[in-house]
Amino acid sequence: MLIGVDVSEPEIPAGGSATLSVRDRLFRTKSIEQSLAETQSGGPDALKRTMGLTALTMFSVGSIVGTGIFVILGVAVPQAGPAIIVSFLLAGITCAFSALSYAEMAGSIPISGSSYSYTYATMGEFVAWVCGWCLMLEYGVSVAAVAVGWGQYINELFNLFGVNLPAQFVQPPGDGGTVNIPAMIVVILAAYLLLRGASESAKVNTILVFTKIVILLFFCAIAFTAFNDGNLYPFIPLGISGVTLAAAQVFFSFIGFDTAATAGEEAKNPTRDLPRAIIFSLIIVTALYVVVALAAIGARPWEDFEGAGGEAALATILEDVTGASWPAAVLSVGAVVSIFSVVLAVMYGQTRILFAMGRDGLLPKVFTKVNPKTQTPAVNTYIVAGVIVVLAALVPLDALANATSIGTLFAFILVNAGVIILRRTRPDLPRSFKTPLYPFTPIMGMICCAGLILSLKADTWITFGVWMVLGLIIYFAYGFRKSKLAVAQKDGTA
Repeated sequence: MLIGVDVSEPEIPAGGSATLSVRDRLFRTKSIEQSLAETQSGGPDALKRTMGLTALTMFSVGSIVGTGIFVILGVAVPQAGPAIIVSFLLAGITCAFSALSYAEMAGSIPISGSSYSYTYATMGEFVAWVCGWCLMLEYGVSVAAVAVGWGQYINELFNLFGVNLPAQFVQPPGDGGTVNIPAMIVVILAAYLLLRGASESAKVNTILVFTKIVILLFFCAIAFTAFNDGNLYPFIPLGISGVTLAAAQVFFSFIGFDTAATAGEEAKNPTRDLPRAIIFSLIIVTALYVVVALAAIGARPWEDFEGAGGEAALATILEDVTGASWPAAVLSVGAVVSIFSVVLAVMYGQTRILFAMGRDGLLPKVFTKVNPKTQTPAVNTYIVAGVIVVLAALVPLDALANATSIGTLFAFILVNAGVIILRRTRPDLPRSFKTPLYPFTPIMGMICCAGLILSLKADTWITFGVWMVLGLIIYFAYGFRKSKLAVAQKDGTA
């Protein structure tokens, strides 16, 4: 028994689901063996295994490193001072608790769907639906919010060359515009790549990720030429509380490491490469963030970061050090590339989660239709792209985007709990990776995520609550009756 849920599979009497209690029907689990058999059976709805370790790692890195590192220093440095370096390390370690749990689950259940699929195997259908619905919020709405920002960065990049885009075409209604055309364009481009195939998308994503890493290292190279170690003292001017507050703020710049887990059925060697990709991506990003923070603090006194919004903090450092505006243009290119790679990687993850939910019958079968030539879920991709295009073009998403934080953290809690449950219920299950310091690591993962959830504002909770009510209506109106397990139990074949 864990978090109030009996994780043992209910006995299914002859006669099917009619004799099952509602509770048993809600918490019916899908066996790992059944899930693995579906991925290995081939057939017209099978995905193609094309991704190696590098591609998987770059999908996670691409999802993590968005505009966050370009904007977060202006917000977080005034909270922690030079100790922002420690804040990034603390946030990385906090994320690592959950990342290690994801690594174990990805190596044990290497299928599409990420935490949704893991939850279905450990806590049952209802909790899996809640998790999947949270992931829709995390992936679908967050990518729309990120796409909205592309118009701003494209406009700023054009401004450096004396070109001004009409304001009504780079902002949605409510933010001073009529329609956000750049946001539509970035989503359509990402969808086009995804439709061409997972391998092609992975290649482009890898190029984009390497490009933005090089641009951030370019920033570091210039900033280190003006490094002043006096800027590091006093190292903790605002106390430990400031360090932890800044760590909570920068934590959300690490979210996205779980994207590799959505590629379980397109990885060439999933049991080996998925855990490695998740861990490697977090190590790469943590190291990159720490180096960027150190370079920025060394080149500019921490007090001068106060009030530096947007990407102004890094851009101003480059202009001060070089006395020229062209390095800021390079940084703008980095922001534009970062957003595109995030949109590509996150849309990929969203379509694969919906694919898994459709295959389980919780969503209509249209989400599982695979193009026989490219072996990608084509109709699924069209639907996702269409919804995101509308949201990004026409809807201000600030409040809704904030609610993605709860969805993400809740999914993390479920995966950490799933590790503990699976260790108890399936000790015999082959595991290509085991999270170290068990059970301390998954328990700490749950505690850290719960603490961050409780720190979020009331309006975020209200938005999330509305989203969950909508999800429950859809589940009880469709998935509860139409899921494969429900149909099998009704027919007495489960």
